[in-house]
Amino acid sequence: MKQVYGVIGHPISHSLSPLMHQAAFNELNIDASYLAFDVHENRLKEAMDGVRGLGISGLNVTIPHKVNVMEYLDNIDPLAQRIGAVNTVVNRDGKLTGYNTDGEGYIQALLPVLPKTLNKMRVLILGAGGAAKGVAMTLGMTGAKELYIANRTIQRAEQLAEECSSLTNAAAISIQLAQARLTEFDLIVNTTSIGMTPHVDQMPLSLEMIARGVVVSDLIYTPSKTRWLREAERKGATIQNGLGMFINQGALAFEKWTGQDAPRELMKKTVVENLGG
Repeated sequence: MKQVYGVIGHPISHSLSPLMHQAAFNELNIDASYLAFDVHENRLKEAMDGVRGLGISGLNVTIPHKVNVMEYLDNIDPLAQRIGAVNTVVNRDGKLTGYNTDGEGYIQALLPVLPKTLNKMRVLILGAGGAAKGVAMTLGMTGAKELYIANRTIQRAEQLAEECSSLTNAAAISIQLAQARLTEFDLIVNTTSIGMTPHVDQMPLSLEMIARGVVVSDLIYTPSKTRWLREAERKGATIQNGLGMFINQGALAFEKWTGQDAPRELMKKTVVENLGG
């Protein structure tokens, strides 16, 4: 019988996950369909009941459900539990298990572009939501020297910094103070949606004061080079968009669902072609 997989989020029409995963299933001759489900926040419980009732084999979970979905799962992988966010769900005989592949997917994309090892790097993370949690916790576990979390709501930054403090030196910082101390950071990561299509003129932070040689990383991949990344490049920074993380987290999810190696090059090619890149 054909298996059904999907991605849940709101909004979801922009998602390239269906194209990427369908190409992977077809390549490996797996009889499966992958669909996008637009699930409003107040319909999440019904959606997860539907996953069980309809026998949907697995899900990707995106904004705004990565944290709240956890209460509707039967099991949560220890890493996802520690991060406090889930982006992948596997349905085994009606039992739903949650995983987080965001952090590992991000690290796999990041390490090749770093000029020095993480244990020598001071990191500024912009945002404190589900994606920020995955990135911050994984950077902490991978040995980042210091983590600074900047968020418009400082309480959320403080909470995330506290969660990371058992892994590395971590502190919350206001957006204004982050801006003033920009030269101190070796890696700056935007985990917010500021600058994403259609709001392409917005930037999460001015980069006038960055140090030369800094790495500026944006989890956004539409557009492939945000105004913020263009500005960073102009200032001499090494830049990285969110495409690598998106493909890696999807490939890791695919491997959890199927037990087979994901065809990453094909997945990347499919996404790039459909980005018009």
